[in-house]
Amino acid sequence: MEQNHACQDEENKNNPKGIIILGVYIHCEGCGNKVLRSLRGYEGVEEIDIDAKNNKVIVKGKKADPIKVAERLRKKSGKHVELISPQPKKEEKKEEKKPEPKVIEVVLKIYLHCEGCAKEVKHCIHKMEGVRSVDPIMEKNVVIVKGTMDPQNLVEFINKRGGRHVEIVKQSSNQSESTTNDECHDHHDHYPQQLLHAPQLFSDENPNSCALL
Repeated sequence: MEQNHACQDEENKNNPKGIIILGVYIHCEGCGNKVLRSLRGYEGVEEIDIDAKNNKVIVKGKKADPIKVAERLRKKSGKHVELISPQPKKEEKKEEKKPEPKVIEVVLKIYLHCEGCAKEVKHCIHKMEGVRSVDPIMEKNVVIVKGTMDPQNLVEFINKRGGRHVEIVKQSSNQSESTTNDECHDHHDHYPQQLLHAPQLFSDENPNSCALL
């Protein structure tokens, strides 16, 4: 019994007034009779009125489902049937909220032998999607990058676009600017001496050491 009541409540929501209006082209008495035969005795249908003048079929019955009645008439009569009233409620699709990408901080070791070199490196890194800020520290040969990019993709991007050797020194979640700079300075004070020497690619003898491709 409880299940039957639940079904009835659902049907009443689809057809609260118990009246279904269908748009059907009726050009003769034969068409009207065909409509009657198609819907007479169908589930929930209590009364059928043909309005041939306005090409409408009015179906009465509180338990009749508008969509099912329209589909029934469409199949049985082979006619184009438009559900005029009540209009089916459109289900609202809930948009899944995508989690915001996490902002990370990556400390890169890149040899920067002049201010112009540092500016070009900064300009190159800013071209990568997801990069929010680039902070070169020339005296330490370090570049701090913040954003939502993937660190390894960042290294490959700089290698490809700038033709530079890059190493990831550190990566972490975003922190305050002052703390980051302090940690970066402290960390680089303990670099092995050989890492601070520039490879031959960036020597002063190489005129293309600052050029970015």
